[in-house]
Amino acid sequence: MTHIQARDYSLTGTEGTRAEELGLASAQWYHSDVPRKVMKGLMKRSDAPATRDTALWLGLMALTALGGILTWGTWWCVPFFAVYGVLYGSACDSRWHECGHGTAFKTQWKNDWVYVIASFMVMRNPVAWRWSHARHHTDTIIVGRDPEIALMRPPDIARKALAFIGLPDVFQHFGVLVRQATGQLTEAEAIYIPESELPKVAFWARIFVAIHAVALLWALISWSWLPLVLIGGPRIYGTWHMVLVGLLQHGGLAEDVLDHRLNSRTVYMNPVSRWLYWNMNYHVEHHMFPMVPYHALPDLHALIKDDLPPANPSIPHAYAEMLGALWRQRTEPGHYARRALPAGARPYREELHGEDALPEVS
Repeated sequence: MTHIQARDYSLTGTEGTRAEELGLASAQWYHSDVPRKVMKGLMKRSDAPATRDTALWLGLMALTALGGILTWGTWWCVPFFAVYGVLYGSACDSRWHECGHGTAFKTQWKNDWVYVIASFMVMRNPVAWRWSHARHHTDTIIVGRDPEIALMRPPDIARKALAFIGLPDVFQHFGVLVRQATGQLTEAEAIYIPESELPKVAFWARIFVAIHAVALLWALISWSWLPLVLIGGPRIYGTWHMVLVGLLQHGGLAEDVLDHRLNSRTVYMNPVSRWLYWNMNYHVEHHMFPMVPYHALPDLHALIKDDLPPANPSIPHAYAEMLGALWRQRTEPGHYARRALPAGARPYREELHGEDALPEVS
């Protein structure tokens, strides 16, 4: 059997040094041309859309949780918790993401508090992940620099399939919170999290771990699974939609390029998925212009789509493209799905950084 050499995706290995040498670290990214006045309008903040969507989100969670509690012990609780689980275990990710950028609401304290609530639901430290995500945007899918690369080469397809039911991710995420609660950062975390932030990292980790511990104690005292179905459990049984749409963001696309059109994917989705996902299906647009609020991304897409690869017309279509690339990457790690730019789009020269700057294309 041929041995496939995996790249070193850690932030402490040789790939990070290589990225710096090639000019890929903290580099200048390609942006589609948008008139300054138009962009200013797109970036305008408003409390109204996010307040409406957040009230609906939390209201539906409260109603479905109540329905599940009242019907607990019967099969009638299943549909209630099926919806509650997705609202808790999946919709939290987009709320965490957009409020972390500070663009969802005009009022900053609203961004901050929804961000903390959603961080708890998704089991991410709100301080540590703010710094992690900033690095992700600075060095998107640059190997050795980006701490949030979800699909590495060669891909572990079985593991990613298990992620649809929260395994083993939920245990790893909770383990990270437990470690951070003791005031410990890994060597990689210490690269992008300032030392001055460590007390805040430890504080929120302790709060999150304590709430989950109370839920577990409540379950043991009441001798019922209900507390864990309500708190923590949705990160397992309700995470499937978060994984379904999240893998499409960058999965199977190019590494080590300075053009989000080549390493990010825009997918047209149904209205329910778009609402749960807060328009992050417009992912090329979000990475190009991360300060544009989620509710303005469809307008941004309409404005620059002629400079972007054609959007995948549906989730199944996007999965066919991604899975085809991932399947080949099992034996051909250099392969990736090439994003064809439309006629008239401004080009991106892949040889810009030299022959060895990019993975082999097959």
